[in-house]
Amino acid sequence: MNAPAKESQIENELAEKIRPVFSIYDIQHAQGNIFFFGVPKEEIRIIFEKLFPFFSEKGYQFTIKYDLGEHILIASPLSPQKERRWINVVLAIATVFTTMVFGSLMFGADPGTSPAEVLKGLPFTIAIMTVLGAHEAGHYIVAKKHGMHTSLPYFIPFPNMIGTMGAVIKHKGPIPNRKALFDVGVSGPLIGLFVSIIVTIFGLLQPAIPQASEGLSIELGIPFLFELISRFIPNQETMMMHPIAFAGWVGMFVTALNLIPAGQLDGGHVLRAMIGERAKEVSRMMPFILISLGFYVIYYLEKDGYIWVLWGLFLSFFTAAGHPRPLDDDIPLGKGRMALGIITFILGLICFTLVPFQLQ
Repeated sequence: MNAPAKESQIENELAEKIRPVFSIYDIQHAQGNIFFFGVPKEEIRIIFEKLFPFFSEKGYQFTIKYDLGEHILIASPLSPQKERRWINVVLAIATVFTTMVFGSLMFGADPGTSPAEVLKGLPFTIAIMTVLGAHEAGHYIVAKKHGMHTSLPYFIPFPNMIGTMGAVIKHKGPIPNRKALFDVGVSGPLIGLFVSIIVTIFGLLQPAIPQASEGLSIELGIPFLFELISRFIPNQETMMMHPIAFAGWVGMFVTALNLIPAGQLDGGHVLRAMIGERAKEVSRMMPFILISLGFYVIYYLEKDGYIWVLWGLFLSFFTAAGHPRPLDDDIPLGKGRMALGIITFILGLICFTLVPFQLQ
C-alpha cells in the first residue's frame, strides 16, 4: 500500500471512530496533522476517555480546540521510537547475576572461593526479581490498558546488599486524563505489595538460617506490616531473617519509598491525580521533610538516618521539574478511586520504618 493510500485509510479509521462522539462536517490536513471540524456529541472529557486508547494504538495523539466559533479535533502523529529491547534483556540477565551473588552470601556461601556456590543465591534472585518485576508489571499492564506508550522494565544491577537498585519503566507520550494517571500510579505499589506479602509469608515459613558470628551485620527496621505477618509465623528471633523473607522486606521498603507523595514517584502521581495542581505544594515540601527527618534520626535518636537525607536531596532535583499535566485534567476521579488512593497511602505508611537499617 502506497503512502497516500495508507494515510487515507488511517484518516477513514480515525473518522469512523470519531463520528459517534463528534459530528464531523469537514476534514483538513496541515504539516502531517489531521483537522476534524465538527460538533461534540459528548462532553470533552468523555470524548477523551473513548478516543484516546484507539488513537494511541494507531500512533496518534489528539487535542480538541474551540477556535473562531468552531470545534476542531486535531490528530497528530506520535514520533515513532524504536525500542532496543536487547538492553532490557541484558540488564535483566546482569541483575539476575548480581542478585544471585549477594543472595548466595546471605545463605552463607563463598562464591569467591567456589564460583559454583553462587547458585545458592537463586531462591533470593527469584524472590527479589518477582517482587520488583510485579511492581513494574503493574504499571506496564495498566498503562497499556489506557493506551499509553511505555517501555518494558529496565532492571538495574548494582553492588549493594541486594544486588540491584530496583527496576524502572519509561512512559512515552502524553497522559490521557487523571483517571489514567491515578490507575498507573497506584497499580505498581498495590500489585508489588501484594506479591511482597506472599513472598514474606513464604520466606518466614522456610527453615531458619543461623546468625553469622563474625563480620559486619545489618539490623533491619521492621515495618508494622512485616511485624503483623511475622506474628503468625513461628518465632525466629535467634536466627537471621531468611533471604526470601528479606526479599519481601525489600518489597515493602520499595513500596514505602515509591508512595512518598513527591515529584514523579508513584505517590506523586497518585496525589496529583487526586488533588490536581495543589499536589505541587506537597511535593515541594517533601524534600525538606525528609531531610529534617534524617537529621532527627541521626542527631536525636543517634541512629542511621542518612538514607532520608539522601532521598530528600535526590527528590529536591526532581520535584523542581514539576509533574506533567494530563491532556484532560478536569475529569473527576470518583469516590471509588479517591478511597483507593487513601487506602494506598495508608498501606505505604504501614510499610514505613523510621530506621530501615543500622550497621552493627
